[in-house]
Formats: sequence, structure tokens, C-alpha cells
Amino acid sequence: MSLLSARNVSRVYRRVSLIGASKSAHVLDDVSLDIAHGETVALLGRSGCGKSTLARLLLGLERPDSGDILFEGHPLASLPKAEMPGFRRAVQMVFQDSVGAVDPRATIGAIVAEPLRHLLGLDGEALRARVADLLDKVGLDPRDAGKLPAQMSGGQLQRVCLARAFAPEPKLIVLDEAVSNLDLHLQIQMIALFERLREETGTAYLFVTHDIRLVERFCTRVLVMDEGRMVEEAPVTRPLALQSPAGRALREAVLPAYPRRMMPA
Repeated sequence: MSLLSARNVSRVYRRVSLIGASKSAHVLDDVSLDIAHGETVALLGRSGCGKSTLARLLLGLERPDSGDILFEGHPLASLPKAEMPGFRRAVQMVFQDSVGAVDPRATIGAIVAEPLRHLLGLDGEALRARVADLLDKVGLDPRDAGKLPAQMSGGQLQRVCLARAFAPEPKLIVLDEAVSNLDLHLQIQMIALFERLREETGTAYLFVTHDIRLVERFCTRVLVMDEGRMVEEAPVTRPLALQSPAGRALREAVLPAYPRRMMPA
């Protein structure tokens, strides 16, 4: 049984202009996918192809206009309210914009502690110890727990967001362009960190990206989206051999190759 699936999902955004005219934009059209326990799947496509919208549907942040999202075989739309915290614990997300993803007034410790409080019910010394452990696992100093987001670099803050995502011990983390705002050096470090944490925890990843080079470094299977449709599925090879026009266009847009040797996290 798949961990998380989409079955023939479509999503239409309707916009009303200032003069009252309505216009529909078909963002997703009959899209299906499966993510197995423990695997790392790339969702590859250019900006505006619908991949981030699909990620929001998979997370339950939006509902499809047609089709179903299935969590361990059960339709998310009919999941009892009492079971939703279990889904929230099982499926986490790391966003592209780490600054916008955190409360600027909260300490780093409070940010990481939030899911531990609300989803696992931790408090007191157990909570503080778990926060310190999570910060250490993502390569930060546990003493950073007392800092504010403004005192952290972009790369450090993205590690904070990753620690928060791992806090409730999820089965799947959606990484939505999670390293695209970082420079090359930090991207390589973060990919190595993702890999290490996957090996330690068995957590599955859905890696949403436009960068084919990162897919080659990190993923085992790739899904290619274009104009709201799934146009190709392939195992990841090096170099990645894609056959669809959208996949070939992404390959041709690649800049000089990443260093072959990954840097440690």
C-alpha cells in the first residue's frame, strides 16, 4: 500500500475581475501519483506547471475539485476529524521561504517545539531535551534555541524548518523548492543532510523542484509535470535521461554541473 497517493485529481482556480467577469484557470488536470514508504520521489517541472499546487493538495491544505488524495489507502476528504492530527503528524512540509515560514517573534526553540507540544504532547524537560536533540541532528548548536530568526542566516533558518518538520517523526516530508533560495555550497550541504536524515529515520520525501541536477543527486524516481499534467515518470539515472519535451527542456536549461563529490552536512 502506498503511503500517499493522488488519484485523477484536478484543481481549478476561479478569478473574478473588477468588472465582475469570471475566469477559470485549470491548474491541475487528471493528475495521479504514488509515494511509497521510505522512498524519495522528485516532482520536477518549470515554474507555474502546477507542482506546488499538487503539493498543497497532498498536504490537505487545499481540496481537489475532482479526484482523491489517499493517505495509506484512505481518502483524505473523508478522514474523520479525530484522525486528522495523525495525518498532520505523518505528513510535514518544508517551504522555499524559510523566513516567511516562521514567526519572527518566536525563538528558535519555540519554533521547533510547536509540533512537539501540539502533536506529541511534550512539555517541560522532555520538550527541551527533544528540541536540543533536533537542533543537533540538523547541524545547529542546541544553544541556538534561545535565538530569534533574525539572528540566523538563511541556511541556518532552513535547518530550523527541517528540524521542525522532523519533530513529530513524520512518515513523509514534502520539500517544496526547499533549497532553491540557497547558494550552491549550501544546497549541496542541505542535500547531504536530507540524505543522512533519511537513512537515520526512514522518512520518505517528495522533492518538489525545477532543478534537474538536484534530482540526480538525491532522488530515486522522478515525475515530470507540465501545464498541470503528469507527462513522464522515470527512474533516476546519472545523467537523467528524460524523454518528454518538458523533461528535455529542463535538461537543456541546466547550467554547468554540480561538483561530483558531495560535501558533508
